[in-house]
Amino acid sequence: MSKKPVLDKFDKLPPEAKKEANDFVEFLYDQYVKSTSKKTKQPISESSFVGMWKDRSDLSNSSAWVKKQRQTQWTKR
Repeated sequence: MSKKPVLDKFDKLPPEAKKEANDFVEFLYDQYVKSTSKKTKQPISESSFVGMWKDRSDLSNSSAWVKKQRQTQWTKR
């Protein structure tokens, strides 16, 4: 894609349309360029969510906890 035809058309726009086009380009830049440059991939093990329930004694046996939740929530009353 060549820039020249786009710039030629841009130059022919009235000032308010140029501002709108510029705002749209800024929006696209933020969506596709800025956002991808900020993302740094890290292992899931370094996520702040890992270990957030480590101190909960009621979850020491997660299978038993889930079973209890299902029994209390899914039984007909």
